[in-house]
Amino acid sequence: MNLISGWGLHNPVNVNILNPHNHVELENIIVNSRKNSVLARGLGRSYGDAAQLKNKSVFSLYAFDHIYLNKKEGFITAGSGVSIDSLLKKIIPEGFFIPVSPGTRNVTIGGAIASDVHGKNHHLNGSFGNHIREILLIDGRGDFKKLSAINNEPIEIKNQFWATIGGMGLTGVIVEAKFKLISITSSQVKVYTQKFNDLDSLMESMIENDNHHKYSVAWIDSLSKKGRGILTRGDHADFDEINNKGRNIYKEPLKYDVEKTPNTPSFFPNGILNNFTVSLFNKIWFARSTNSLESEFQSISTFFHPLDGLKNWNRIYGNNGFIQYQFVIPDDQIVKNLKLIFKKISEFGINPFLGVLKKFGKQNDNLLSFPMSGYTLAMDIKIDKKLFKSIEELDKIIINLGGRIYLTKDSLMNEKTFKNSYKKWEQFENVREKYGAVNKFQSDQS
Repeated sequence: MNLISGWGLHNPVNVNILNPHNHVELENIIVNSRKNSVLARGLGRSYGDAAQLKNKSVFSLYAFDHIYLNKKEGFITAGSGVSIDSLLKKIIPEGFFIPVSPGTRNVTIGGAIASDVHGKNHHLNGSFGNHIREILLIDGRGDFKKLSAINNEPIEIKNQFWATIGGMGLTGVIVEAKFKLISITSSQVKVYTQKFNDLDSLMESMIENDNHHKYSVAWIDSLSKKGRGILTRGDHADFDEINNKGRNIYKEPLKYDVEKTPNTPSFFPNGILNNFTVSLFNKIWFARSTNSLESEFQSISTFFHPLDGLKNWNRIYGNNGFIQYQFVIPDDQIVKNLKLIFKKISEFGINPFLGVLKKFGKQNDNLLSFPMSGYTLAMDIKIDKKLFKSIEELDKIIINLGGRIYLTKDSLMNEKTFKNSYKKWEQFENVREKYGAVNKFQSDQS
């Protein structure tokens, strides 16, 4: 047995890890598991208990690492065990980028689909699932099938497709996926940064100008009384733009270079992150950030995956670990509602380390997909004895505002909160039941 946990490092469990080498071995595992539940696991970047199954078998899909690039049509076909990092190493030098990038490159394609990951461009381009054309899946009966949502597909296939994307690995095992890429002429991002001393002015700028840039994200200091923050927008830089700036990178305009990252020490004192140190960090972060609408160039890894620059950064929260609390609430009265949430966070004595705010566009058709039209906020919070009751109260506020909690980040949500926020859960369970997945695929979360 192996001891594993989510990225938040709390609630570790013992599991039996299996490593099938091909889809035949994978089918045999699923069929022969009978009444024993199983679960696929990627690189372990779900923060809570969504990719673990206590005292049961989970399997990695490292062997499913094939990548086929169709340069003419701009499509990629990749095995579910391929990491985004490996994919970028393949496609960026060829002049392509993924349509949606989460905040880390250390997730698998299968995990990205199961979580229907979103990025800094959801307000314009939706989530990862919006760009999927085909999925190869082994369902609970051991059937190997191709799923798609194109117009001429039977409704049963479409339903299974919509349940699988964002379905947290509970409809079957994703073996392969085909999706559309976007074209780029350089590996640089043209970035605009602006500082705001209060939440009102920051939100005013986000609401008015977000559609002018492909990527947009704000860092919020939720411990400051006025809700100060830093708004960052970006667009892929064209080769000509970089050349005109006199950058030496024009010699290799499509170079994808990830710097070697230092390793975080394996132990941090449990008291290192507290109200004082978090507040100090937020002040330093705000003070050091630039404040200019003049563009600067950043590498793809710096702009999209900044925390990957510190290996195992999750250790800084100490032995008890942490949660990342991420929710989405509708656009209506967004500033008022965010202020209400920040007030409650202060009353509960919660000290969020980082608050990341993004605009979401239209919700897609996937049954358990997290994004909906509105704004999403993600906060890293160190675990202590009082936290669990406080999070339960926050959940109630989010639900009352018409929002929901992100399953990929969650480890504390109760059944009532889930069912009140994910309105299509019964349709999801019906699909699972129809294809033998209800007792076959489970997680500690489910």
